Amino acid sequence: MKTIKLLTGFALIATLFTSCYTEVAVDNYNDPLPISINQMLNANELWYVAVDETIGYGESPFLQIAFTVSFRNGTLYANNNLVGIGSQGNGFGIPIGYYNAYDNILDIDHDIDGYDSFDVYQVNNNTIELYNPFTDTSYFLHGYQRSNFDYDFVFYDNIQYFLQEYNAWEKTYTSNYGALNEFDNENYLQFLSGGNDNTFQSSQDPNGINPNNLYWDYTGIYGVGNVSGNMYLKTLVLDYDYFDNEQFELSILNDQRIELFHPNSGTTYEFTGRGYIEFLKEGKDVNTSKTSGLKKRVQHTKKQDNERENTRA
Repeated sequence: MKTIKLLTGFALIATLFTSCYTEVAVDNYNDPLPISINQMLNANELWYVAVDETIGYGESPFLQIAFTVSFRNGTLYANNNLVGIGSQGNGFGIPIGYYNAYDNILDIDHDIDGYDSFDVYQVNNNTIELYNPFTDTSYFLHGYQRSNFDYDFVFYDNIQYFLQEYNAWEKTYTSNYGALNEFDNENYLQFLSGGNDNTFQSSQDPNGINPNNLYWDYTGIYGVGNVSGNMYLKTLVLDYDYFDNEQFELSILNDQRIELFHPNSGTTYEFTGRGYIEFLKEGKDVNTSKTSGLKKRVQHTKKQDNERENTRA
């Protein structure tokens, strides 16, 4: 993540990134592309994948995981992780495969998922539709230059995914002030991916344990919420059965450290991420044994039939 700061264009970009879904009439842009497909793909450095605008019931794994994709001289790049977004790959992310664009067709050869193909339609000057005729599903991508893309907004609007990008979070600081409470005994947290079922685990193992060797004492549900008027502050609720739900104010200190303030006791904790997971694919991650197949962005809008005509049927 880039250095935390307020960006001057935040109000405009936030409006463009809003998760509210607007129905698009596909018949309005069935005509041939006014420019070549390569000119269109290269007109913007970053294409934000608007998952909530997806039409159809299928999924293309690499698009479901990515926050942005970029088309650079035949190489496909993506920002799959929030850790390092804005700086990794000079803002483009990591190379994830190759592409070939011709007529209005985009062929993708993903490093892990293999071959996929899309029909490309221009919705407006900054929006394209990628229609997958094999799954009858359309993804909508919004174009930006790196200089006007609000990496910070994307990061803070998707904090739940950031928490999932480490195998464990180790408690590395507890303030000297604050009343004793049950959470003082919890030394590790893990936030598991799983669609809408946000599951966390906690461990009371001593500090310094390899994340792969931790014994998880408890498994429950967690929730991340917004704080009105403050994009950088979130709420975190951990649902414990054997003591009351724990509520925190969640702040991000950097790409590997978070702060949890416990209002009920007045205690401040810091947790450090252990075991970074670089997400490339569905299935097992290449760097760890933790599966990443369920680590994907969730569509919060209601899925609907795609009325676009499949010209390849």
